[in-house]
Amino acid sequence: MNWWKRLKGRLKLEEPLKRHTTLRTGGPVRFFIQPADTQDLKLLITSAKRYKIPLSVIGAGSNILAGDKRLRRMAVSLSSPFFKEIAFKGNLVEAGSGLMLAKLVSETAKRGLSGAEFLSGIPGTLGGALVMNAGAWGSQISKRVMKIRVMDSRGRIKNLAREKIDFAYRKSNLEKFIILGATLKFFRREKRKIRQDIERYRRQRQLLQDRSFPSAGCIFRNPPGDHAGRLIDLCGLKGRGFGGARISSKHANFILNRKNGRAADILKLMKLIKKEVKDNFKINLQPEIKIWQ
Repeated sequence: MNWWKRLKGRLKLEEPLKRHTTLRTGGPVRFFIQPADTQDLKLLITSAKRYKIPLSVIGAGSNILAGDKRLRRMAVSLSSPFFKEIAFKGNLVEAGSGLMLAKLVSETAKRGLSGAEFLSGIPGTLGGALVMNAGAWGSQISKRVMKIRVMDSRGRIKNLAREKIDFAYRKSNLEKFIILGATLKFFRREKRKIRQDIERYRRQRQLLQDRSFPSAGCIFRNPPGDHAGRLIDLCGLKGRGFGGARISSKHANFILNRKNGRAADILKLMKLIKKEVKDNFKINLQPEIKIWQ
């Protein structure tokens, strides 16, 4: 099994995932790979199938809770320059899936293109934002999408028009694909006003969210017509913890890794939260993060 010898990108064996997740949890993964281009990526897909190795894409690791034990899987990071390219044509932006959202926000703002401001402060990549239909302050990234370039499970590259994609609250039907990039449409606006909105959103995040320790942001999706943080707070769970993990005293939908907490500690807290909210409000909270075990 020496398929990796044909890779142009980087390969690490038994790489601890805690180095690549914002929650700072995760045991060693069998293969951690940064493909150089789509040819490398196709090789990974075919090799994963041939040798029956689960393949998962990891972006900025900001929405992943990785288990403590060794994971027999292939973690693919689209962080090479090939997947971070960005190009402008009028109001259209073509960007790679590995592009950080902060870069997208700053580059569009420089050119007087508006529509990405709400993404300010979200620590993720474009690919992850598209799969999860990232949103804030009443906006969602799906509103900017014209088309998305993907690779399917057979290594074929396709272009999906916006009307062929099912976007919903914090989810889409894109999970069966690997996102390569997207064409996004923005609109012209005064640079000064764009910068003002970016700064306003940044201050609001600082005020409302807890970034004092490693976290994955909001752990649960908001149920229809309500906020998960409000329900968790009403259950009196702020500050509760197991091991090194604690529910934030500032934002109840944040779980913080305060003292080298394990994934097991965080999962216990998630179970407690779900039970208390279910018992008190008859609501089944759904995780916003992905759990790798």
